[in-house]
Amino acid sequence: MSDNDDNQVAKGLAELFGTFWLVFGGCGSAIFAAAFLAGPNGNLGIGFLGVALAFGLTVVTMAYAVGHISGGHFNPAVTLGAVVGGRLPARELPLYWGAQVVGGLLAGLALFVIAKGKPGFVAEGNMAANGFGEHSPGKYGVGSVLLVEVILTAFFIMVILGATDKRAPKGFAPLAIGLSLTLIHLISIPISNTSVNPARSTGVAFFNGAGAPGQLWLFWLAPLLGAAIGGVLYPLVFENGKLKLTTTK
Repeated sequence: MSDNDDNQVAKGLAELFGTFWLVFGGCGSAIFAAAFLAGPNGNLGIGFLGVALAFGLTVVTMAYAVGHISGGHFNPAVTLGAVVGGRLPARELPLYWGAQVVGGLLAGLALFVIAKGKPGFVAEGNMAANGFGEHSPGKYGVGSVLLVEVILTAFFIMVILGATDKRAPKGFAPLAIGLSLTLIHLISIPISNTSVNPARSTGVAFFNGAGAPGQLWLFWLAPLLGAAIGGVLYPLVFENGKLKLTTTK
């Protein structure tokens, strides 16, 4: 096996483990800790804020741990944004996407097995899946969910491309990216249960059931569309520190 092959394997494993950690930590906090009750009157749940922080922390920790190996995407939308923005060769996209989806599904399986250890647990509708309409936490329609996912993913990609720009302060990119993901969740958990990540959505959809697999198309389409927009906008507007658009006199 050549050094290049070794490098590709390392990148794939970094993305697999990073995506596993994101889904396991983020969705796990929603499944197990968001509304935890201790006794008849004790609420020890972490709520929306805690879940949002959990997702942000998964990205911060794994970006520092393996970001130097693969770039720390852990998200097919981020990989697409990196390709569109000129940060990653298009030929590497299948490797990243495959590793991310597998990592997400393994995390979903682990969460399902753990959750089933509680007597009376019903997986259907309780696996932190994304959804619209009746499957949205706030009952938001498909148009609202599509729009918020596109907007938030586009800005997420712009934050990532900006934080990893060679002109940006060194060593702070994982913090900026993790805090951005936290903010994204604070905005959109009530709307879509927050995806901005097709691997996160896929990882739990089939274990959740309750309409989630049938709605999964939106949580691929919207994040990928948002990623393409963000991947175009950042280089167009901010690369080289100035607008690339020119006017003629």
